[in-house]
Amino acid sequence: MSVSENSAGQPSASAHKGSPWKAIVVSVVVIALIGGGLWYWRTARLSGGGGWAGGGPIDVVATTLKAEAAPVSLEALGELRAVRQVTLSAEVAGRVSAISFKPGQRVKAGTVLVQLDDGPEQADLAAVKAAAAFAQQQFARASELAATGAQSREILQQRQAERDQTAAQVQQLEARIRQKRIRAPFDGELGLRRIDLGQYLNPGEAAVTLTDLNRLYANFDVPQQELARVKVGQPVQVRIDTAGAEPVQATISAIEPQVGRDTRNASIQAEVDNKDRRLQPGMYATVAVALPPEADALTLPVSAVMTSASGDAAAVVRELTPEKTGKAEIVPIVVGRRIGDQVVIARGLKAGDVVITEGQLRVRPGTDLRVVDRPAAAAASAGGR
Repeated sequence: MSVSENSAGQPSASAHKGSPWKAIVVSVVVIALIGGGLWYWRTARLSGGGGWAGGGPIDVVATTLKAEAAPVSLEALGELRAVRQVTLSAEVAGRVSAISFKPGQRVKAGTVLVQLDDGPEQADLAAVKAAAAFAQQQFARASELAATGAQSREILQQRQAERDQTAAQVQQLEARIRQKRIRAPFDGELGLRRIDLGQYLNPGEAAVTLTDLNRLYANFDVPQQELARVKVGQPVQVRIDTAGAEPVQATISAIEPQVGRDTRNASIQAEVDNKDRRLQPGMYATVAVALPPEADALTLPVSAVMTSASGDAAAVVRELTPEKTGKAEIVPIVVGRRIGDQVVIARGLKAGDVVITEGQLRVRPGTDLRVVDRPAAAAASAGGR
């Protein structure tokens, strides 16, 4: 009796066991073919009809490398500090009797900012001045009498000593009274007030900060191997990370005569003209020291560099014809420092190489290329959409 048929004469279930898996495999293959066709069609459109579509070479924008002098600068992170800044405090103890400034006010040198109570000292000064005036009269009279011999030389010397002593007491009290006033030692801008009227101040207790914002220092460090290239008087550029802030010119004013033991860096100080008060002490800044330019440097737009896990590369047009057609070659390169939107090519390219700057991501080694100018490339791209 056959086991391949049931009692009704129909094939058994085992005869159809593999059919669903075959259908799945066929479906996957069909989907893959459709997806590949769509990807191929889209790639052909983006390439302007070139490549696999057989419509001709791919349009690219390229530049010819030239050996030119490139600017060189040494950049370091620095901090801005005021050339003149001081925290004003009382020299002697006393109670605040008057505050003659507002926070943020600009003041001139010598302006009285804070007055401590000097009532007792003023009273003592008045008494000492009276004694000094009397001592002066006594000395003048003794001088007249001594000239006629009516008074001894010893009395004259005594009157002179009394006069000098009282005059010294006057000066001493006047100095103590001056110490009761806090004055601005130079022109500048005041900070926030740290005292209140009637407050008792101890010697050295801070009252307010005074800063001269007209000139600032930009302090930064350079490695010891770069120290020989930095000189006093050398121009530098100071930039701060603030929206709309323009770079400010400065000049190196001092170089630390020793290198740090731990960092092997040398401290440099540049002076910044800040009369417009755009910068403030305490800001972090990037300081760029202008160095002699590098001769015969090859530069390339940053956008032309193709970066991958295996390193940097550039797409070069080889076998360039008078009709500006050629073939693509992917060349490994070593990128040096960055200058704005350009990079210096340290190795891999030479002067005269035609490097693709736009469209390099669509080419492969050996791809047929046509070099066009930027407007033509833009038109071709628009036509492909």
